[in-house]
Amino acid sequence: MTQPARTRFAPSPTGYLHIGGARTALFAWLYARHTGGQFILRIEDTDRKRYVPDALDKIISGLRWLGLDWDEGPDVGGPHAPYIQSQRLPMYQEAADWLIEHGHAYRCYCTPEELADMRAEQQAKKQKVGYDRRCRWLTPEERAAKEAEGRAWVVRLAVPLEGEVAFEDEIRGRVTFDVRELQDAVLLKADGYPTYHLAVVVDDHDMEITHVIRGEEWISSAPLHVLLYQAFGWDLPAFAHTPSILKPSGKGKLSKRDLKTPEGGSVPIMLHEYPDYGYLPEAVFNFLSGIGWSLDDRTEIYDRETAIKHFDLKAINPAPARFPVEKLDWMNGVYIRNLSLEELHRRLIPYLSRDLGVPEEELARDERLKILLPHVQERIKRLTEAAQWVDYLYVDEVRLDDPLSLVPRKTTPQETLPILDAIIETLESVDVWDEETLETILRELATTRGLKVGQVLAPIRQALTGKKATPPLFPILVALGKETSLERLRSARNTLQAYLDEA
Repeated sequence: MTQPARTRFAPSPTGYLHIGGARTALFAWLYARHTGGQFILRIEDTDRKRYVPDALDKIISGLRWLGLDWDEGPDVGGPHAPYIQSQRLPMYQEAADWLIEHGHAYRCYCTPEELADMRAEQQAKKQKVGYDRRCRWLTPEERAAKEAEGRAWVVRLAVPLEGEVAFEDEIRGRVTFDVRELQDAVLLKADGYPTYHLAVVVDDHDMEITHVIRGEEWISSAPLHVLLYQAFGWDLPAFAHTPSILKPSGKGKLSKRDLKTPEGGSVPIMLHEYPDYGYLPEAVFNFLSGIGWSLDDRTEIYDRETAIKHFDLKAINPAPARFPVEKLDWMNGVYIRNLSLEELHRRLIPYLSRDLGVPEEELARDERLKILLPHVQERIKRLTEAAQWVDYLYVDEVRLDDPLSLVPRKTTPQETLPILDAIIETLESVDVWDEETLETILRELATTRGLKVGQVLAPIRQALTGKKATPPLFPILVALGKETSLERLRSARNTLQAYLDEA
C-alpha cells in the first residue's frame, strides 16, 4: 500500500501562472489524491522586487477553475499556518541563525560593488565566475570589524569542499552532484527575506511535505537543499522533478507567448486566460495530465476520478514533452459534445452575453437559442465559437452588403427574384411552423418549379442570417419564427429588386 503523501504547490506571485506550472500543480494534486494524502498550497512571495499585485488572485482562481482544491493554504488555513512566506520571516531568521551557530552557514559582508569587481576579475582571468568564499574564512576579529563598520550582510551556506551529494528522484532515479560544482548560495538576504533555498527547505519540513514535486529546472538547486536537510538533521522528502514542456514544434521550451494552432488560432500560455478563450476546465485537466504522463497507450479521454486512480509518479516520462496544441481544441470539442444541452446552455451564456452584447438573463430564457443549441454543439471546439452560429438571432435586421449573395450557384439574379417571391408566398400560407412542415413545403416548392433544393434553400439562408455557413436551415426558421423570417425574406427580396433596377 502506498502511504498517504503530503504534496504542495508553491507558486510565486512574481507573475501569472504559466500552463507548465499548472501541469506541475496538477501532478502534485493527483499524487496526493491518489495516495489519499493532502495537497497544500503555499505562496512563495519573498521576491518583493518582482511582486505583481494581482498575480496571487489570478493564480488561486486559475487553480480552482482547473478543479484543484487544497487541504491547507492561505485561504483555507491549516495547522501549519501561515502559508504565505512573507508572514513566516522569523522562522527563516531562526533557521539561519542556527546554521551559523552550528558551522553550516556564515555571514557575508561583500558589497554589490565588491562582488561586481570580483566577477570582472574572474572573467578577465578566464576563471569560473562565482563567489570565491572570501567571507567564509574571516577571523572573528575581521568579522567584528565588518560589523563595526555597519556593513549589511547576507547569510551563505557553507557548502562542503569535497565529496558528492546525491538523492533519489522518483522520476529520474539517482541523481548525483560533485560538491565542487556548487557555490555557497545565499540563504538569507540583507533585507531579512530568505532566498528560495532556505525558505523551501524550512517550509517543506515544517509542513511535513513527503514529496517535493516541481519542475526539472530546480534539479540544479536540489543538492543545496539536500545539504540543508543534512545540516539540520532532517529526513529528506522524496523528490520528483517533472519534465519540461516544449513548444508544439518540439524545439525549445514553451515560452510566455500565446501559442498558435495549425488553423492560425491562438492558445493562451497563462492558466487564468483559458476560460476567456472558451476552454472547459475538465478538458484542460485531461489535456494537461496527458503531457508527460498517460493513462495507457490508447486512452485519450478520461475523467478526474480515473486519473486519480491510475496516477503514478514513476510513470511520468522524464523526457521533455511537446505541447500538442492541435490536440487541445480537439479534446475541448469532445468535452463540449459530451455536455448535456442544459449544461452547455448554462456555460455558453457568459460568452454569448459578452460577444453579442445581450444580457445574460435574456439569454437564459431565450427559447430560440435552445432550438439551435444541438446544432451549435456539433460545430464548436471552444465556447467562444458559439456566437458566430447564432448572432443573427440578436439583430433587428440582416444587412446584405452584396445583393448577389442571395443568388444560388448556376442561377442568375433575374431567376432568383421570382424564386424569392415564390418562397415568400409559400411561407405566408404555412399554418404549422415546425421543422417537418417547413422542410416538406419547401422541398415540394423546389420540385414543383423544377428547381434544385439548394436553389430554394440558399436564398432563404442568406436572407435570414447573412451567412453561407449556418446550422441547418429549418431549425433557424423555427427559431426566428414566421413573422421575423418573412420580414427578412421580404427585405432581401427588395434588396435584390433594387439591385436589378439599378443594373
